[in-house]
This record gives sequence, C-alpha cells and structure tokens, in this order.
Amino acid sequence: MGMTNTQRTIRACRELGREVDIVERRVAPCPGRPYGFGRDLFHIIDLICLDPKLGIVGVQSCGSDYAGHYRKIVAAQHAPMWLEAGGVLELWGWRKVKKVRGSRVMVWRPRRHTFELSDFAGYTEGEPRA
Repeated sequence: MGMTNTQRTIRACRELGREVDIVERRVAPCPGRPYGFGRDLFHIIDLICLDPKLGIVGVQSCGSDYAGHYRKIVAAQHAPMWLEAGGVLELWGWRKVKKVRGSRVMVWRPRRHTFELSDFAGYTEGEPRA
C-alpha cells in the first residue's frame, strides 16, 4: 500500500522547512459509520505547520476531490476567522502527473492554494458567518 495524501503533505511540508503535526482525529465506529471517520480541526484542517516565514499554517490535504475540498473550506464558518487571527490556510490536492511531457513515468505532485479573505464571498471582517 502506498503513501496517503496526508503523508505526502507531511513530507513536502518538512522539505519546505516546516514543523508539522496531524490534528485530524479518528472518531470511533458508530451507527451508519461502521469504520469510523476522520474529524478535522474546525472541520477544515488536517495538519498544523510551524513555518519560519509564514507563522502558523493550517493545511487541508486531499486527493482527487480538490474542488469539493475547496468548496468545503470556502463554506466553513471558521476559515475566515482562522485567517483574521493571523493563521495561513492552505489546500493541497495530490494527483499523479507525467514527470516529463511525453514520458510514461508518473509522479505525485500537489496542487496548492493559499486562501485569502477575498476567497470568502460576502464575508465582512469581524462578522460571524451564518
């Protein structure tokens, strides 16, 4: 079995010189969810990074459902509050791409987005979201 998207993100963040820890927690199996499920910090953050240049960075890591995770973050109540509090919020979506155009060799590469308050349509600074 290969690496998970979270493991890929941890490795890549460490290569950027960041200290990283997982804040997503596993919730025990319950009716309707026989295998349990993962619960993100504020429902949007899988990893917390300490970056010497950026400060505290919250990272959501995903695979092929990049657009779904982007929509989830933009709709989240706590995302703009995280940014207002001085945190940085990133989305890392992993996919396999050709190493070189025309090559058969495939490598994992992230698609990254760093959120800004302007990403949250209709958000007024200091106002709670509905």
